[in-house]
Amino acid sequence: MPREGRSMVRGGIVAGVAGAAIVALWFLLLDLVRGQPLFTPALLGAAVFQGATTPAEVTVALGPVLGYTLLHVLAFVAFGIVAASLLLASEQDPSAFIAFVALFAGFEVFFFLALGAFGRSLLGAVVWWAIFTGNLLASAGMLAILLRAHPRLPSERAGAWSTVLREGGVAGLLGAALIMLWFLVFDAVQGQPLRTPRLLGSALLGRPESTDAVLAYSVLHVLAFLAFGALSAALVAAADQQPMFLFPLVILYVAFQVFVFAVVLLLARWVFDELPGWAVVVGNLLAASGMLVYYVTGHPHLARRVVAALAEEGS
Repeated sequence: MPREGRSMVRGGIVAGVAGAAIVALWFLLLDLVRGQPLFTPALLGAAVFQGATTPAEVTVALGPVLGYTLLHVLAFVAFGIVAASLLLASEQDPSAFIAFVALFAGFEVFFFLALGAFGRSLLGAVVWWAIFTGNLLASAGMLAILLRAHPRLPSERAGAWSTVLREGGVAGLLGAALIMLWFLVFDAVQGQPLRTPRLLGSALLGRPESTDAVLAYSVLHVLAFLAFGALSAALVAAADQQPMFLFPLVILYVAFQVFVFAVVLLLARWVFDELPGWAVVVGNLLAASGMLVYYVTGHPHLARRVVAALAEEGS
């Protein structure tokens, strides 16, 4: 095998093992929080090797855990090698980079389909948001490892979008952190730590308040802010060229406030009996303000361009 090919395989194996380890650690943490260490690999191992269809049939045993772990690592290594080969091919053929991105998108869907094939009871036991988060963390880790060997490739293939996505990701995480910090302080002052994420998580999942509800809400909260950050970053980038794009940006931020209330009202109107509306407004305003400050700091000429454009319209 040529040297380049050996390097590709080695990189794919390292990325695959890292991805498998990240998912395994994520589910180990969840199982420990639930007081059932190694239950998830035992459950999936029993489903694959013993034909178990319900969690009630499963007991944590060494055989299913080791068997599933080995299968899990081999699957991730195979995925890593395929991803590494597509990344290498994309240096010569830009279309291969699209296939590389599509591969990671399909990676998420595959696990839901595979688990769903074993039955709805297993999917409910593992919970969809935990699967999604574990695979998302694994994808991020594998991408970081694979792209270290091709540091300029994403910007060359994605162009300006790589900057937009980076800014959107940072802004989204900043906004999510600010609102989480606000409710952490708010709940602590009320003498009920983590009460707000428990309430909102139980509303989203339709289940009683629990640690699972806090984790589920936190994951969805961060993902929603990442999506919002990406969209707002695209509008900011467009406003750099044409200030008129600030108007849809303002509309987006206003709609964001309304959307949060609408979701809560649709899913669980009772939440507002437990949580004051002003606290939700303040939290979202803090998050939106922090994100806007970040964008303005990264685009110092934007404010001047907006003022100039408004002055020109006025004259």
